[in-house]
Amino acid sequence: MVVFLADENLGVWHPEPLAQGPFTGLQGGAVAGLLVGEIEALAAESGWGDAQSATAWFLRPTPLVKLRTEVRVLQKGRRLSVVDNTLWAEGFNAPCATVRVTLGQANPVDIPGLVEPQDPPTDPESYPRIHRPAAHGGPWFMDAMEARQGDGVWWFKLLVEVIEGARPLARVLGPADWAHGLTRPVSQGFADPNPNLTVQLIRPPKGEWIGVQSQTWWRPEQGSGVGGGLLRDLGGVIGTVSMSVALTSMQNGKS
Repeated sequence: MVVFLADENLGVWHPEPLAQGPFTGLQGGAVAGLLVGEIEALAAESGWGDAQSATAWFLRPTPLVKLRTEVRVLQKGRRLSVVDNTLWAEGFNAPCATVRVTLGQANPVDIPGLVEPQDPPTDPESYPRIHRPAAHGGPWFMDAMEARQGDGVWWFKLLVEVIEGARPLARVLGPADWAHGLTRPVSQGFADPNPNLTVQLIRPPKGEWIGVQSQTWWRPEQGSGVGGGLLRDLGGVIGTVSMSVALTSMQNGKS
């Protein structure tokens, strides 16, 4: 089972109900995972190296309909390559989302005395399990993963792949997309969608668990905010996440 099923036609995808967000449209982290996952698969075939960072822009809600993607190579270098992927929904002329991914070839460097910090042993399964239902009451992207929280870190284990054979950055984007909502200053009365999402990896995650150690800041007089934090696996820090937040008052449970 996957969140997005590949069509027999290249670049065409069918989202499952698990791709939905809590309100209208698909979850941003799921959409970003699809677009980046497609680039990572092409990179493995083309020798572009590993995905090091991605920035996604969510231009409008993506509906639960057949989707079409278009990959465009902006730069193919000996060490770094930059690739875009844009998504359209069936029946819509304007794109719903786009990502830009930087990929790089490994370049080992020996730095005497530099030791990567190691986190103390932790067992996410010993922490309380968290489940947040969607406002629409149906399945959504949070149901595609197991979530637990303890000692200031929210841990996520993907139960369903975003796409078949999803690679490291595509796997990280789903958990990372929750960062701004995990430490909300106010838990009720406001929606806080993120119009963008940036993730940078210093190494691929090891194991099933991806941790998000997040912070969020809101400016109500501007109707805006930011979220972000460190991304971890059970061994230590693997990267960072950041996003803008567009605050919206909720009326009668709807944004």
